[in-house]
Amino acid sequence: MTVLAAACGAVFAVLAATRPADVRRVVSTESDVRELTGLAPLTGSLAARPTAAAVDPANPADPADPASAVTPATPAPSRTRAAGGPGLTLTPPRLLVISQSTLPQQTKDGISRLKHVQKIDSFDGGAVRISGTGLNLLAVDPARFRAWAPKAVADQPGVWSALDRGEFVADSSAMRRFGLVLGAAYQVDGGPRLRAAASAPFGLPGVDGLVSEETGRRLGLLPGVALLVNGPEKAAAALKAGVSKLLSPGAQVVAVGRSRTAGTTRTTGEKAVPDRTATDAAAKEEPVAAPRATVGRPGSYLELYRLSAGVCPGLSWTVLAAIGQVESSHGRNNGPSSAGAQGPMQFMPATWKSYGVDGDADGVADIWSPYDAVPSAANYLCANGAGQGGKKLEKSIWFYNHSWSYVAKVMAISRGYAAAYP
Repeated sequence: MTVLAAACGAVFAVLAATRPADVRRVVSTESDVRELTGLAPLTGSLAARPTAAAVDPANPADPADPASAVTPATPAPSRTRAAGGPGLTLTPPRLLVISQSTLPQQTKDGISRLKHVQKIDSFDGGAVRISGTGLNLLAVDPARFRAWAPKAVADQPGVWSALDRGEFVADSSAMRRFGLVLGAAYQVDGGPRLRAAASAPFGLPGVDGLVSEETGRRLGLLPGVALLVNGPEKAAAALKAGVSKLLSPGAQVVAVGRSRTAGTTRTTGEKAVPDRTATDAAAKEEPVAAPRATVGRPGSYLELYRLSAGVCPGLSWTVLAAIGQVESSHGRNNGPSSAGAQGPMQFMPATWKSYGVDGDADGVADIWSPYDAVPSAANYLCANGAGQGGKKLEKSIWFYNHSWSYVAKVMAISRGYAAAYP
């Protein structure tokens, strides 16, 4: 396997794959559905700063024991999430570093400490051959890599679901250059077959496409040879000079330009978006906040979910309950998560600024308060069309956490709650 070679004259792109025709049906088990009638919402410092008294998120509080219903939980364990709760803070790369071998941790630490460097992340990479033609690939975790994508691509579920399925997401320029066909399967010389599930512009010079980390291992891609660096655009030249000094001979540092913010997203089975409208189309998908509503301070999560559903006519309370269970086990693991999501409904602070509501009319929209967080989740879902049901509901849940397996899990638990609390 040859190492990834960055070509300064080339421009990369990532593909946008199609969403599944139907969300995979997951059957919930009895243990998936938590008791809600005796589970009292936590507020204030107990909710915001859980104490060391551990509560197993797999085991709900005993409703017969009032003390157990208000026992603060330990912070949620570190986990990787596609969105870290609703919303996402994009970090456009300024530099792409390509090394001939795995970048040492010491080198990455040194780069992260440089002036102007705000974020770095490393990925696997390498070159493969398809019918004798070489392609440069990055192997990524979609949950981490999505923040590095242009907004028009980050908002396309097909890109990330394709990677989750282990399929190939091609650079749109590579599609044209190599004559690749969306939906076609290609045999990697000496390796597995890859389906070109999608294509879209990522703006990474020299990269011909993306695969998942697992697929990358099957292809024999080299671990940790690619590094993305984020910092102020005006400091790009200083960033490049500083990073270059810390690298071993043979490593390449490529500036990533503004062209990454524009381009076409194309998917199999979905209507193509013309180049000139790609960013406009993404902007049109931006949610518009739903009307705000006050739900008060009900004594149980069951009542809180039911009242909060009123913020979004047409939304079942069971969907809110399912999200509340998956995100924090109904306030037992309030975070912050590894991605920075906070509170019982795991909002990103930036998204909370737009969609957070004051549900209990105390004058403050508190991300840690379930009385504010649950109706805020309904507000956010409604802004994405949840009240229309069907595919619109599924898409709104996808916006909450960009993973179709997450959508399937939420829908399954929602059905469980509907059966448990008719």
